[in-house]
This record gives sequence, C-alpha cells and structure tokens, in this order.
Amino acid sequence: MTPNVVKRPLQLNAQGQLRHFLSLDGLSRELLTEILDTADSFLEVGTRSVKKVPLLRGKTVCNVFFENSTRTRTTFEMAAQRLSADVITLNVSTSSTSKGETLFDTLRNLEAMAADMFVVRHADSGAAHFIAEHVCPDVAIINGGDGRHAHPTQGMLDMLTIRRHKGGFENLSVAIVGDILHSRVARSDMLALQTLGCRDIRVIGPKTLLPVGLEQYGARVFHDMTEGLKDVDVIVMLRLQRERMQGGLLPSQGEFYRLYGLSTARLAVAKPDAIVMHPGPINRGVEIESAVADGSQSVILNQVTYGIAVRMAVLSMAMSGQTAQRQLTSESASEEQN
Repeated sequence: MTPNVVKRPLQLNAQGQLRHFLSLDGLSRELLTEILDTADSFLEVGTRSVKKVPLLRGKTVCNVFFENSTRTRTTFEMAAQRLSADVITLNVSTSSTSKGETLFDTLRNLEAMAADMFVVRHADSGAAHFIAEHVCPDVAIINGGDGRHAHPTQGMLDMLTIRRHKGGFENLSVAIVGDILHSRVARSDMLALQTLGCRDIRVIGPKTLLPVGLEQYGARVFHDMTEGLKDVDVIVMLRLQRERMQGGLLPSQGEFYRLYGLSTARLAVAKPDAIVMHPGPINRGVEIESAVADGSQSVILNQVTYGIAVRMAVLSMAMSGQTAQRQLTSESASEEQN
C-alpha cells in the first residue's frame, strides 16, 4: 500500500520557511506576521546615513519585468541594494518576448546569468508560479505582480501600513473601493486581511467591476459608497484598470467618480481617524479627490516607504529559506552516500 505523501507548498521549504513568494494564498498568519516584523526591523535602515546591511552580499537579484511598473521596480531595486545585493533589471517587455521567444526559453536564458533570485512581473496570471515550478532549485522567485492574480508584496506593504497606523487587524473595518474585478492588489489585500484576523472586510464598487466569489475572502459587498464607508477605519482606493477592461463596463470616468470617487464629503462618513491608502498610480479626479490624496488622513506616501522595507524582508527571508533548503538537500545526499 502506497503511503500518503504530503506535498509541500511550492513557496515553502521543508522546514516551512519562505522559499519563493508567489501569493499570499495558503500562507499562515505566523508567516505573514514574521514578514511584517522583519520589515519593521528594516525601516530603521532607511534612516541611516549609510542605508545598507550585508545580508545579501555576494548575491545577485535580477528584476525581470515583462510589464512596466516604475514604483514596484524601483522599490525592489532599492530593497536589494540596501541588502547589499548586486542588482540587474531587465525590461523584457521591450526585448525577447516581443520577438516571439516563449516564457520557458526566456527563463532558461535568465538562468544562464547565474542570478540567485528573480523578481518577476508579468501581465499573465500564473506566470510567476510557472517560472517557480520550472526554475532550477537554487533560485528564488518573487512575484512582483501577475495579471489579475496576485501582488503579494503590495499586499504586505499595505498590511504594514495598516499595522503601523492602527496597531492590529482584529477590530478594524477595512473598505476596498473601485475596480475589484481587475485588481491583483485587492485580492492580495483581502487574503492578507482575512489571514491576519480582520473581521470586517468591505468591497465597494459597481456590479460590473466586482468579481464573483468574494465571500471566500469573508468580504461584504456594497454598491453604495456612503453606506459602504460608514464608520470604517481604513479605505483602500483602486484605480480603474482600463488596460485590462474589455467592453463597456463603465459609462464614463465622470460617472464613476460621481458614484465611487473618494471626496472630502464622502471621507467624512468614515471614522474621524480613518486612513486613506492607494497602491498607485493615482488618477486624481477619477477615483480620488486631490484634497483627499494630499490630506492629513492620506498615508499613500508612507506606503511607498514601507514598501521598501517589506521587499527587503521578503528578499532576505526567501534567500534564507533557499539556503536552508540547499543545506538540507546536501546533508540528505551525504547521508545517502554514506
């Protein structure tokens, strides 16, 4: 009789440490808290005159962006540099794949560069997972955003922002507003909030921009902005992702702003100390009023600062997990030989 084999999650090594970082789905509350605690410890590095620690000295981090994103790419570069890694950034969207090279062939060429870690951003959902399944065992893969699927480091920097401004998650009401259907950030945020114990997750938007299955995240759906924002502690605004839309999902941007834009008047419905977040880029006058984006309750620029620390945490933890896995594999091989 064949014994049952427990398949280890792709993201974790045999000891349960982070090995790849592809999605927040399936990760434990303890691991997410460890990422937040590690990121907290790295925030101090950004205040030093020499903003570096030697944790990844001698390692090479390769940013492979099949899809453009200045903010994500730059913060990953800064995170790797602050960890003393050598950093290479490739904008693949304007090179090999545009000439017909497959993702698998691109992966093999990247492996030949002998990098220790790839940060991958891709327009297709599941691309980072595909690469992690096929990459050589010694290379860590970090998902910098894939299609509509996941943006796990953005999700964790949002959680760090919330924790630093609100303390915890259990007693909070968090509203995510706008184009939920096309947003990988919304999915990552909802997964993280649910795992970290948030009991009141709200999503607000028109029916055409809300996906099915939101109940799996424990989210409550609102189509009325005023009703959905009532007494919330945190508001996460999302941009309209017109590049991912097909067909007439909206009558106009003006109509969307009239119904779902975050104005000063609408913000007043939330708690007086509510914070306003946005993953960027901001579209002023489309999903958020300038007075709100630049106001005292906005923590949008804080998110960028926290993003560097979170990405430092993920890079260092994944590299550590890969090293531990490599040592375990080597020890097992030695025992078999003996």
